[in-house]
Amino acid sequence: MEQSLMNSTPNINLKIVRISSKRELKTFIMLPFRIHKNHKKWVPPLISDEWKFFDVKKNPTFQRNDTILYLTYLDNRPAGRIMGIINRQRNSRLNERNAYFGYLECSDDQDVARVLLQQIENWAVEMGMDQVIGPMGFNDQDQKGFVIEGFEYEPSTQTIYNFEYMPALVENSGYSKETDYVVYQIDLKKSIPEVYKKIVDRLYARGTFYLPDFTKKRELKPWIKPALQLMNETFAELFGYDPLTDEEMLILSRKFLPVIDPRFVKIAVMNNTLEAFILGIPNLNDGLRKARGKLFPFGWFYLMKAFRQAKQFDLLIAGVRPEYRGAGLDVYGMLRVIEEAIRAGFTVLDSHHEHEDNLRVRHVMEKWGGKVCKRFRVYRKELRV
Repeated sequence: MEQSLMNSTPNINLKIVRISSKRELKTFIMLPFRIHKNHKKWVPPLISDEWKFFDVKKNPTFQRNDTILYLTYLDNRPAGRIMGIINRQRNSRLNERNAYFGYLECSDDQDVARVLLQQIENWAVEMGMDQVIGPMGFNDQDQKGFVIEGFEYEPSTQTIYNFEYMPALVENSGYSKETDYVVYQIDLKKSIPEVYKKIVDRLYARGTFYLPDFTKKRELKPWIKPALQLMNETFAELFGYDPLTDEEMLILSRKFLPVIDPRFVKIAVMNNTLEAFILGIPNLNDGLRKARGKLFPFGWFYLMKAFRQAKQFDLLIAGVRPEYRGAGLDVYGMLRVIEEAIRAGFTVLDSHHEHEDNLRVRHVMEKWGGKVCKRFRVYRKELRV
């Protein structure tokens, strides 16, 4: 469905299209590759993953959300895209009326950005929402926040990496800060403090927890679902988090299992119950850039090469059951993963997103010598005064 915007924007050559066909969805998926063509630090997603994500038949999350997708055309060429999301379950659970925008990509053009955001705002008003928040996806595992500081650093795995002009385009469209996420970097060339080694030694000596090391992926499989279930419990209060369904757990495990190295998974078990876990992976950005969105014919080769040669190690997820916080399990997980990363030749560790108000986790990162290297911002705009 195409709309002319000749009467609502200074640019008479700008029009907007609501996605309604596979051809338009293809343009939506491929547009970032054109916008970021000369963007050296941008990391192309796998096109096959993008098709699965935006396919309402293959991504079960669509069934629990109201969504809308738009493209803008400038002089008959694609110039921007955006997705609108209303998370019905989250709104009901939190007694809120929020809409979200995500997957916003556009050229450095204020008219293009404003028109895209206005379309989501108009849709949100029609749906009875009070505010628009973004950039965010369906849930906490999806990309969220625009980089506002730390553009010089290597992007974290599975995070947005935007041009520096994007935050200004959003702010000039009437949006202000909702919340920030920070990323810590830990220098792995520095020695591990002896006090942490003593804490872990005592944990082993007490024998309260089963603390296995893994060498094969098949050894991990029985623990994947318990880890995701524990994540549901420990992440429940985090901003933007929604409990994963069994189907979403299966999709997430299938997505990440191929790139998980068993050495970088540590768990703590008591009475056959998972009480803590931590997972990290090599940063595969160099391989993804060379693959240019395709696994075949050479994409797998580039990814495997990056897997072996990466120097940045990215923490993905970690969780400790609340009643065992303070028992040393967080220190155990960090110490053992860092030891494995150092042995594998990594030189820096990236903490991934940490919510600015998650002081407990931020304190852990700072105890290990972590320094904030990147900051991501999520924005908000009130729709009703």
